[in-house]
Amino acid sequence: MQVTIVGGGIAGLSCALSLHQIGIECRVYEAVPHLAPLGHGINLQPNAVRELTALGLGETLAAAGILTQELAFFNKHGQQIWTEPRGKGAGYRWPQISISRGKLHEILLGAIGERLGARAVVPGHRLTSFEERSGKVIARFADPAGNPVGEAEGDILIGADGIHSSVRQQFYKGEKAVFDGYLHYRGIVEAEPYLTGASMVVVGHRHHRAIIYPVTKLPGGKVMTNWLAYTKIPPGSPPLEAWDTAADKQACVDQFKGWSFPWLDVHALFAATPQVLQLPNVDRDPIPRWSFGRVTLIGDAAHPMQPVGAQAGSQAVVDGRVLAASLMAVADPAAALTRYQDQRIAAMNDMIIRNRNLGLESILQTAEERAPDGFRRINDVLSQEELESTAFNFKKAAGFDIETVNSRDSFVEMPAQAG
Repeated sequence: MQVTIVGGGIAGLSCALSLHQIGIECRVYEAVPHLAPLGHGINLQPNAVRELTALGLGETLAAAGILTQELAFFNKHGQQIWTEPRGKGAGYRWPQISISRGKLHEILLGAIGERLGARAVVPGHRLTSFEERSGKVIARFADPAGNPVGEAEGDILIGADGIHSSVRQQFYKGEKAVFDGYLHYRGIVEAEPYLTGASMVVVGHRHHRAIIYPVTKLPGGKVMTNWLAYTKIPPGSPPLEAWDTAADKQACVDQFKGWSFPWLDVHALFAATPQVLQLPNVDRDPIPRWSFGRVTLIGDAAHPMQPVGAQAGSQAVVDGRVLAASLMAVADPAAALTRYQDQRIAAMNDMIIRNRNLGLESILQTAEERAPDGFRRINDVLSQEELESTAFNFKKAAGFDIETVNSRDSFVEMPAQAG
């Protein structure tokens, strides 16, 4: 079997490694002309780390990132609403890893090169069209200038090409991204450690919040700290059409005046960031199908969601593993793609909606509504049962509660070698 993967991000590369592990040949086609590590931070939840460990990458990823110890929520006054241990400290058999997205991409690319060879990833190939014919899928590509650069024939085509997926557009023509009216700032900066030194914090409420976590240890005790910040776009602002454009840094910093807390000076952290990027906070509506004959979608192409609860990258890894397992279990490619879809689509469509409603972070909004001026004790505002059930229900829905992750084997269980 030969598989064509469209998109060389986390979803496409991790899927390629999973397919190679089960003996399926594949090739990854990426639109950008030069593959280079890009991006700020990402959290890999234990359900994804469990699968990446089965691919032989667990130790490399752990050494390159931060093993997240704690998730903590604070209101806009810096008062703690909720904290919980993460990764092995919470009882998982695998850690949660906060890592530079660029470093993760570099590790995946390195593994592809070692295992699949230098020609396994083809840059400068943007998908223009595809068709299924005589049991094959023919994909056509253009270079960055728009000139045709040939075709690829495969038994299956996997769309791993992100929220602006060309593969998805062929089935859902005219579909628009859903913009919620919020501006999403992003930055990464060298800083002193805070709290445990490996804490992921979320501060504020629905209309004004920040997510902060370290991704790399630096010489001298400092850490490279990744942050995201959200604020409502003022009325009359021009539409933001592009992703990851340079922001007016001062405009961002000014939005967070007064966010200087004993445990972290958020305002100063943002002010010290060399470059701030901006993008509109968007996702897409859930769709009823991912798989169409011998073509399917994974990752953000299948279920683009708002960056709440650190889910998108982890779920993309799991997609590729479930897809590989389905191809092992079912001989007919189209039936295998349907099996994969049916195992994943309901939960991921649910996550899209949960993230729109802030998921676990909904307790921030509840605290803001009930106690906008702060509180003496959090349990005067939110009961312990409310806090615990919100945390558990989100993890359960996302498939990374402790019992689910610890009790199952890898999605891809390879047969034992004879001898």
